[in-house]
Amino acid sequence: MTHLQDLKTPGLTPCPHHSGEPLFHVSSGIPIREALSQASDLLHIAKRLAEDAAMERSTDRHAWASHYLPAMSKALIDDVVRVLE
Repeated sequence: MTHLQDLKTPGLTPCPHHSGEPLFHVSSGIPIREALSQASDLLHIAKRLAEDAAMERSTDRHAWASHYLPAMSKALIDDVVRVLE
C-alpha cells in the first residue's frame, strides 16, 4: 500500500508553451506535499501582483508575472493529479 507522503511528481507536465513547444516541465521526484505547497505560494504571489496591477493602471509591470505564475501553479497541480489518478 502506497502512503500519500511517499507519492512524488512524475514530471510529465510541461509549462508554459511557446509556439506549441514546452519551455519547462515539472521535475520528477518532488514530494506531492512540496509540489502543492509551491503551487500555493505561486498562486499567492500571482494574486498579490494582480491586486497591485489592478490598483496601478498606468503600467503593465505585473502582467507577465500574473500570466506565468498561475500557469506554473497549474502545471504543478496537474502533475500531482496524474500521480493521484
